[in-house]
Amino acid sequence: MTKKPLIAIIMDEDTSKGGRFYEANKGYFNAIYAAGGVPIGIPYFKEAGEFALANCDGLMSTGARVRFADAAYIDGEQSNSPDSDRYEFESELLKKWVDADRPYLGICNGMQVLGVIYGAKMTYRLAHHLKTAINHNSKETLHKVKIAPNTQLSEMVGMPEVIVNSHHNEGFLKASDDVIFSAFAEDGAVEALEIKGKKFAIGLQWHPELLWPKSDYEYDLKSASQPIFEKFVATC
Repeated sequence: MTKKPLIAIIMDEDTSKGGRFYEANKGYFNAIYAAGGVPIGIPYFKEAGEFALANCDGLMSTGARVRFADAAYIDGEQSNSPDSDRYEFESELLKKWVDADRPYLGICNGMQVLGVIYGAKMTYRLAHHLKTAINHNSKETLHKVKIAPNTQLSEMVGMPEVIVNSHHNEGFLKASDDVIFSAFAEDGAVEALEIKGKKFAIGLQWHPELLWPKSDYEYDLKSASQPIFEKFVATC
């Protein structure tokens, strides 16, 4: 029997209720398993990160609402999210993992941490800067996303435009020498990024975990996300 890749998933937590509990939507685990991987949850302990580095084939990070360091934002802005020990743990683990060119997939917060550690800058007031009619901070929102040509994402998805869901009020405004913005909403919001020179270091701003095993939406949105999970697991 062929050994299935072991994928470490950094857990979320209930920061809006005091951070007492670890939590994660089962869709993260279902999507990895459906793509051929074996997912395991990782808590925010140094030894857990060391276990992942020593034993896991891939790393994925989930959505979250946690305070980032001030340096993550454009000048004059800072996070208004709750404090968490996740940010320091996650940033350190991701840097070691991606610097070693090991496969990484970040969802929402997981995309944002990836971009920040490689020099991109965010805002916590996305709607203010974009003057957008799209309500990005609503789970019910569906919107079009254009995939940038000649990117790893475009090769995986195989379509120039897809429809995705949304649930975020922070977003990127400035890239860096190491960060490629690879997908954009109609209002210019950054919806995906990848790290130059890495075989698979990709972040998605949308929430594909809500599509497994059964979609939370009337429409089938898996066409944009399923090939990404499949390529991620195949690369591990």
